[in-house]
Amino acid sequence: MINLTINGKKVSVEEGLTILQAAEQMGIRIPTLCYHEAVVAYGACRVCLVEVVRKGWPKMVTACNYPVQENIEVNTNNEKVIKIRKLVVELLLARCPEVKEIKDLAEELGIKEIRFKKKNDKCILCGLCVRVCEEKMGITAIGSINRGTIRDVATPYNDNSDVCIGCGACASICPTGAIKIEDVGDIRTIDKWNTKVKLRKCETCGKYYAPVPQLDSLKGKTSVTEESFKMCMDCRRKKLENTMINAKKSKY
Repeated sequence: MINLTINGKKVSVEEGLTILQAAEQMGIRIPTLCYHEAVVAYGACRVCLVEVVRKGWPKMVTACNYPVQENIEVNTNNEKVIKIRKLVVELLLARCPEVKEIKDLAEELGIKEIRFKKKNDKCILCGLCVRVCEEKMGITAIGSINRGTIRDVATPYNDNSDVCIGCGACASICPTGAIKIEDVGDIRTIDKWNTKVKLRKCETCGKYYAPVPQLDSLKGKTSVTEESFKMCMDCRRKKLENTMINAKKSKY
């Protein structure tokens, strides 16, 4: 166990936890935007900044990826932390003034005015979409491009990606709704990078149900039969239910 102090309270937590996880166990909320349990923490948004005092020396760290250490003192909401956190959220609000999650954080922190030039973006460059694509899907269809104020997330050469499998993991993990997916006919479009992939039609009901590249990438990685890949989930479920019913009937 690791002994440390959080907001003046001495606690013992399991080794390997981050400050964010330790604080959560104590019921202390540290706001985050770029943190998600599904991927490795990166500390991109800086919203979770806290103060750590180690051997008398204070420093600001991101709570989502800073491991707990013996005898450190952590301050999650003192005057210094709140001041820096307000600045970070104000900068994010200037970049994405219409994003609800950031507006809610700004209201919570009492931010009334934005002192910086406003943009009209939805992407906060947290990198969650890039990380889930690489770490969980094993695809790496998107990545960070450019630097500084023109940094962005995109496919190679900002072109329709022939690597993207259209799974939608990027959209599902995005904390600000910057990535939208639309299925029209047999085409799925991911608007952030204007990627288009073909959808497969269920051979039983005729409904378009999943991206062809995604289904192809799953073959050989699961125990699902080749025949099952030709059906949507609803038809697959009905077939399984009918099989179970028939199996019960055959017993009597």
